[in-house]
Amino acid sequence: MNPSERIDELIAALTDWRGKTFARIRKIILEADKEIIEEWKWMGSPVWSRDGIIAVANAHKGKVKLTFAYGAKLPDPDKLFNAGLEGNARRAIDFFEGDRINARALKNLVRAAIDYNQAKSKKKTAARAKTRKSKKA
Repeated sequence: MNPSERIDELIAALTDWRGKTFARIRKIILEADKEIIEEWKWMGSPVWSRDGIIAVANAHKGKVKLTFAYGAKLPDPDKLFNAGLEGNARRAIDFFEGDRINARALKNLVRAAIDYNQAKSKKKTAARAKTRKSKKA
């Protein structure tokens, strides 16, 4: 089974409000950028990536948690992050039963995560090129 099929299966197994919430979050993430890749990691966690990890989602007993790998580095003007606020890297959004999902704000956060990943990747590439250049001299 590929990662997208595993995510489909996970959502189908969540027969309460969490399944609908999980499916909505997934749809919004995938709509944010057509090059986002779905992955399945850490023994059962859906992960969305583009030039690095964007976010991982998990269904818990009373919530659906969406954790952004570098959330602490991202602008959050709509104040979506409501969990993991004390961390140095990750930030999360806990969705509870009855919560409305701000699709526009979530897409903006996903795009900001992609921008962060791409900027981080460019810095690594530039650093490697500089190192190679200095070794030749």
